[in-house]
Amino acid sequence: MTTTTRLPAAARTRAAARPHGSIGTRPLLACVAVAGPLWVAVSVAQAATRDGFEPTRHALSQLATGTLGWLQIANFVIAGVLATAGAAGLGRVMRGTPGGVAVPRLIRVIGVGMVAAGLLTMDPADGFPVGTPKGVPESMSWHAYGHMAAGSVTFVSLIAAGYLLGRHFSRLGNRRLAVVCRVAATVKLVGDAWSMSGGGAGALTIAIGTSVMFALLAYVALYYRRTA
Repeated sequence: MTTTTRLPAAARTRAAARPHGSIGTRPLLACVAVAGPLWVAVSVAQAATRDGFEPTRHALSQLATGTLGWLQIANFVIAGVLATAGAAGLGRVMRGTPGGVAVPRLIRVIGVGMVAAGLLTMDPADGFPVGTPKGVPESMSWHAYGHMAAGSVTFVSLIAAGYLLGRHFSRLGNRRLAVVCRVAATVKLVGDAWSMSGGGAGALTIAIGTSVMFALLAYVALYYRRTA
């Protein structure tokens, strides 16, 4: 007699969503969970130890300039690759739910944007690295313009992902997490708007908003990883 073991419904759904021979969903979600916190941790460590860096005046992206700039370039690229790869994992666990297509695509855009922002560095400015004249440079290099474009796309995608995740969890009945997602997106939006309007410590408000959104994405990835 031949017996057949039937998988639970949830397991069958995950198995169907995972192409044969592909990386498992849990490792992919771990990539998303690690990407943002890794970038923040490496950036903060450099900001605290590199001479001349002032978080209220200098964007974290400026750490990619100077003799140690390769550290931040690598930080951007590694975090971006992790986010880009991990987007597939979110796509699997969010499939068929509100935002289940848009959010993973936005995470992928964020990852690609981070890689581009790392490879296209800002120019030295406003006293950093040490020896650079104070103030904004009179002209910008082509790669600095490229960095600004990549950063803008990444920031907009972060904000959109936060609000879409808020809608996602609200429709699933998790109102507490929905509120957290919307608050995180608003922190990022307000921080960026404050900086763009010329508000004081604008570089710091951008950094705080970005860190909050990366923490949110990491939590969401871990939230789904528990049941993947």
